Amino acid sequence: MIDIAWSQFTPWSALIGGILIGLAAASFLLLNGRIAGISGILGGLLTPLRGDIAWRVAFILGLIGAPAVWFLFADLPAINIEANVPSLIIAGLLVGVGTRYGSGCTSGHGVCGLSRLSVRSLVATLCFMGSGFVTVFVMRHVIGG
Repeated sequence: MIDIAWSQFTPWSALIGGILIGLAAASFLLLNGRIAGISGILGGLLTPLRGDIAWRVAFILGLIGAPAVWFLFADLPAINIEANVPSLIIAGLLVGVGTRYGSGCTSGHGVCGLSRLSVRSLVATLCFMGSGFVTVFVMRHVIGG
């Protein structure tokens, strides 16, 4: 049985957020010729090339700074994580391995790759989503978490 918290359902803000993400990704590609995949941008900082650092740092600072700017005008949404620290560490490591193995993250493949009709990104996104569906099913219905 699926229980939807209708009071928490916010389709308009989600639609606006999706449009903003799409516009930002498209603008980034059109203006810079680069894909706005976070793992690729961050990975490029770990093995920097000359002349390729400033925009990557600016992008990452924007990701970190945007919530700080939001906080100047409104409260940040409450975050409730129902997991213990070891589970979060394992999950983070698995995401990192999957990102490396899949040659990109969900933002790179799901947002940018699919919009470019990339078959590789379609397969990667189906794997991401399928793995998530299976994990939730196992955790909630098999293990009983």
